[in-house]
Amino acid sequence: MKIAVVGSINMDMVVTADRIPGKGETLSGHDIRYVPGGKGANQAVAMARLGAEVEMFGCVGKDGNGKALLENLRAQHVGVQYIRELEDAATGVAMITVAENDNCIVVVPAANGRVDKAYVDSVKEGLLQADMIVLQHEIPLETVEYTALLAAQSGIRVVLNPAPAYPVSPEVIEAVSFLTPNEHEAKILFGEADREELLRRYPEKLVITLGSEGVTTALKDGTILTVPCRPSKVVDTTGAGDTLNGAFTVRIAEGAGIGEALRFANTAAGLSVEKFGAQGGMPTRDEVEKELS
Repeated sequence: MKIAVVGSINMDMVVTADRIPGKGETLSGHDIRYVPGGKGANQAVAMARLGAEVEMFGCVGKDGNGKALLENLRAQHVGVQYIRELEDAATGVAMITVAENDNCIVVVPAANGRVDKAYVDSVKEGLLQADMIVLQHEIPLETVEYTALLAAQSGIRVVLNPAPAYPVSPEVIEAVSFLTPNEHEAKILFGEADREELLRRYPEKLVITLGSEGVTTALKDGTILTVPCRPSKVVDTTGAGDTLNGAFTVRIAEGAGIGEALRFANTAAGLSVEKFGAQGGMPTRDEVEKELS
């Protein structure tokens, strides 16, 4: 089973502090680390560490960060042959403050903004060899929509993690197989609709992550399924959602039912927050299965 990810590739600049600063406030941080990130790359690494065959599609700058990120993806057994290195754009960066068992993030897209329709057309032959395609919102939204519709026309299942949150057209919602917002993102997509009513409108398609409360969806018969979080000793929540999305996609690709896939994904996400860094904390298949057993 081959999974393609079309998305962002960033270098994360992670600062730890006692708390997240307020508006106009300056705080002293404890340290700064430069670690591989980007929601697309994070989800690709999460799936590769769980044993999937993964190909990454995206753009980086032809700079030091870009070189380091490509080397990291190769080391994590993620395919990089379709990633474009740009002479006239810098590699994307994310500035992350970690504090109080939470984080806040500012993303500078840079080369990620060049993952456009023309790029997708240029890699279409490789992309459409995938059995599933995973998308997020850290590349241009028209590219996300174009790729989702292209995949649907080719009979390829799509997982769309609509983060950061922007409205998604009804055509794209119809085209994707799974839509995985958090609570905040779901409100931007659908307004203040009742959660259970909303889930039943899109059974086994809409999956809403609830932070410390777990993850929820509606089954085909209308039953609301909520899978609670695994108790964790939290070190860094960065990348937990990416781990969940990656793990969920892997089990769905392997033929698991949605309940089993969500339990597997929640366990993987719970393990990921116990280590520092988005990708550094992502568990292996053996670690997740041991925890489940």
